[in-house]
Parts: sequence; C-alpha cells; structure tokens
Amino acid sequence: MSTNSRWSTPAAEALRVEPGFSLVDIDTRSTPGYDGDKTTGTADLEAGRAPLEGLQERLFAQSVAGTATGSVLLVLQAMDTAGKGGIVRHVVGSVDPQGVELASFKKPTAEELEHDFLWRIEKRLPDAGRLGVFDRSHYEDVLIGRVRELAPAEEIERRYGAIVNFEAEAADLGIRVVKVMLHISKDEQRERLAERLERPDKHWKYNPSDVDERALWDEYMRAYQVAIDRTSTPVAPWHVIPADRKWYARLAVQQLLVDALEDIDPHWPAADYDVEVEKARLASS
Repeated sequence: MSTNSRWSTPAAEALRVEPGFSLVDIDTRSTPGYDGDKTTGTADLEAGRAPLEGLQERLFAQSVAGTATGSVLLVLQAMDTAGKGGIVRHVVGSVDPQGVELASFKKPTAEELEHDFLWRIEKRLPDAGRLGVFDRSHYEDVLIGRVRELAPAEEIERRYGAIVNFEAEAADLGIRVVKVMLHISKDEQRERLAERLERPDKHWKYNPSDVDERALWDEYMRAYQVAIDRTSTPVAPWHVIPADRKWYARLAVQQLLVDALEDIDPHWPAADYDVEVEKARLASS
C-alpha cells in the first residue's frame, strides 16, 4: 500500500511488467501512478522514511531475536548513471544499516569463473530478517554477457531458465524479491556523464568505457527486453521505473520496499524474560 494519497495507483501495480510489455514504449520522464511533482515527491520521500524505517527495524529485531522468517531482496539493474547509487543512499540509507546486506557484483574473479554464474550470487542472498540489496546482480550475466558475447549463445539461453529457478527457490525460502530496472534515456545519460566531467568531485565516478557502452545502447535495450520477458514471474516480477526524474525513481523504490515489508508484516519480538522482574531488579541495582 502507498504511504500517501498522491499515488493514484499503487507503485507495485503501476510499475510491474505485464504481458505485452515494451521497453522502448516507456516514457523515461513519466511518473506512472503518481500524481505529484518534484516538490511533492521530495516531500513524500521524506515522509516515507519513517514507515520504511519502522518496518525494517521490526524485521531486523526479529532477526536478532531469532524469530524472523522472511527477508527482502532489492535487485537494482540499470544502465550507468541511472541512479542505483542514489537509491542506495537516499532510500536504503534511511534504514538501520545493521539490518542491510549490500552486494555489488562486478567482473567475476578467476575463482568465480570456475563455477556456475549463480555460485557467487547464492552466497549473498539475505538472511532471514535482513534487507538485501544487489547493486547490479546475476542479470549482468544475461545483459553484458549477451551484448558483449562473453558466453556462447546457448549458455546465455540456459541462464534465463536458471535465473527463474533460482528466484523461485529464493521465494520458497521466504525472500521477497523486488526486481527493479531504472530506465533512463540515452540523452539523459549523456547529460549525467557530462556533469561528471564538469565536476571534479564526480570525476571518480566517470569511466571512459561508459562512452563505448553507449555505442551499444540499442543492443542493451534489446537484451533488457529479452531478460525481462524471460524472467518476470509471479513470485519475482520485474518493475520498470522511468528514471530520468531521480526524485520519482527514489520514491517508487521506497514504495516497493514498503509494500514488500508490509507483506512480511514483521512484529516486535516478545521478550524472553519477565519484564516486571527485570524492572524491579534494575530499580534496586
């Protein structure tokens, strides 16, 4: 459920991929389901911090008490500059970091390449009571892997089915998988890369290879379309978020996380000691 009335349609419903979905038809500056503007969106993001923090704290408390049965995994995928880091800082960053497990999957190591592509991913699934975040994920292996032909075509094809099975098994373990593609336009990416070059404090975020990847933009969009078509399932649906407006993307992810946590419905764990006895002991100490 949405935490404010400006969502005319719940975020999960407005952004969830349905049959017939077409990535190229998405307006990357649109705000599906949300009737506000940047001013109200920024205010609503701030207002949404407390509900998200409260739900996550109860979930983490259950983890500490050993009573947790569920967890949430946020999977973030996007072209460079689309705002994954902003989501981690401004949305995930509003909750207790003790209960967050963040993983960022870069180029596989020599050891990782000796195993199936999901080997390194399985080890980073969140424990019960935790909020896991994949800043890039197993989908790199069917996105850049497909575009850059890092694996044979038949292996890429096999991976789609392996991902579906993997995510279904994660769901069986009580993990709510929230898959998000932050979808920006090629023009917006150019502007964000240009800003990085103009600001010395952002030079560290610029990678010359980003320009090389831009030459393959259409190939990446096709790879995303195929991956979304092949791996969006009832237990792990894809949500495509127009991301040219950063405030909207952050607000939408916040709402998706609140929905997932409300589905788990975590409660404060009961004390495993006599509260009144402890009050008396403390008072006399």
